[in-house]
Amino acid sequence: MRALVVDDSRTMRTLLSRILVGMGFEVSQAGDGQEALDVVAAADAAGTLPDVCLIDWNMPVMTGLEFVVAVRANPAWRDINLMMVTTESEHGQIVRALAAGAHEYLIKPFPPEAIEEKLQLLGLVPVS
Repeated sequence: MRALVVDDSRTMRTLLSRILVGMGFEVSQAGDGQEALDVVAAADAAGTLPDVCLIDWNMPVMTGLEFVVAVRANPAWRDINLMMVTTESEHGQIVRALAAGAHEYLIKPFPPEAIEEKLQLLGLVPVS
C-alpha cells in the first residue's frame, strides 16, 4: 500500500509518515497541494498511484481543498482515497471537503490510533 502525506508542516509530515510506515505503507511526502499534484502525476506515469492521501487544508501555493478538487477532476485518479487531516473543525468546512471528494476527515490534534481507525473505515487496513 502506498500513501502520500500532504502538509506544509515538516513535523506533521514526519508524524503522519511514521504512523503510516508502522502500518506497512510506503510513504511519499509533499509540502503543498501543487507539489502533491506533481507527486501524483509522477506516480501515475510510473504506475504507482498512492492508495491514500492524507491532506492538510491550509497550505501555501495550493490548499488541501484545491488539491482534492484537482485530483477528483482527473478520472484516472478516481480510486485514490482522500483524507483531510486538518485543524479546520467548522461543520461547513467538513461538508465542503466531503462534497469536493474527500472520503474521510480527521481534526488535529488526534491520537495516533485515529489514523488507523480512519484507514480501517476506508478498507485500507484490517480491523484489529
